[in-house]
Amino acid sequence: MYAIIETGGKQYKVEAGDTLFIEKLNVEADETITFDKVVGVATDAGFSAGAPYLSDVTVTAKAIKNGKAKKVTVMTYKPKKNEKRKMGHRQPYTKVEITAINA
Repeated sequence: MYAIIETGGKQYKVEAGDTLFIEKLNVEADETITFDKVVGVATDAGFSAGAPYLSDVTVTAKAIKNGKAKKVTVMTYKPKKNEKRKMGHRQPYTKVEITAINA
């Protein structure tokens, strides 16, 4: 059984026991999260898709930790103008573990 959930503007295919990094959520470590924006779910009976979401299906997860990804270096450059700029960015994330798919 798997489900397709939407969070942070992205869609993820998840199964029970999966661990994934998603956009930062406003939760503490070891809190329970319920994703109600389920786009589709596959069970033994088959696949069902929502329009746009399924109303009776939820996915339960546990937040493991919040953190920041590795630094990405960004350079901007304009030729013949002696204009250069070096910037860095660290994207915040929340690491979650999927505990159950309630279909």
